[in-house]
Amino acid sequence: MLLLALDTATPAVTVALHDGDRVVAEDSQTDARRHGELLLPAVDRVLAEAGHKLDAVTDIVVGVGPGPYTGLRVGIVTATTFAAALDVPVRGLCSLDGIAYAAGQAGLEGEFVVATDARRKEVYWARYADARTRITEPAVDRPGDLTEPLAGLTAVGAGAVLYADAFTDVRPELPRHQSAGALAALAAERLRTGGEFLPTTPLYLRRPDAQVPANYKVVTPK
Repeated sequence: MLLLALDTATPAVTVALHDGDRVVAEDSQTDARRHGELLLPAVDRVLAEAGHKLDAVTDIVVGVGPGPYTGLRVGIVTATTFAAALDVPVRGLCSLDGIAYAAGQAGLEGEFVVATDARRKEVYWARYADARTRITEPAVDRPGDLTEPLAGLTAVGAGAVLYADAFTDVRPELPRHQSAGALAALAAERLRTGGEFLPTTPLYLRRPDAQVPANYKVVTPK
């Protein structure tokens, strides 16, 4: 197995290769406005570091969000294009699951919540029984609306850090953004154990930030 994992659901543009036993190469850069510019060079660097060509990849996994519209689609379109060109399977994972898994690798135990920045003064979030087990569907809400239902839970992720007053026990030292290495390790584990994956349909959870004006006039040539 040579699994290529990538994610652009958070400000991190992150890519990793996993050989079924371990992460063999990883590249992550944090820039919320340059996903499209940074992703393919990151893939090239990871392949070069691992000493492989793209055609050696046997599996692809991609974080399907939730995330902002523009950034999220960059990763999904790239992953599905690679899969089609290579004729290999592509599988989706909730991006919040990757952050949860990374938090578990960093030593977090017990029930907790992952929250990422959704902009518009909102967070994408989900609740976990442990680092491998999500117990709620991903959602988007204002942090203040989560104070009571998530009271007492440890919180990780950039959204939790940004709106620390809305959460009980924020752990800023734990992963804030996605790590493709963690996503790849989670995917490899699920492949070994027959775990479930998601379709590569983006989890936007709300309409795109950019909208066509209500009174936009379409002009067609005569």
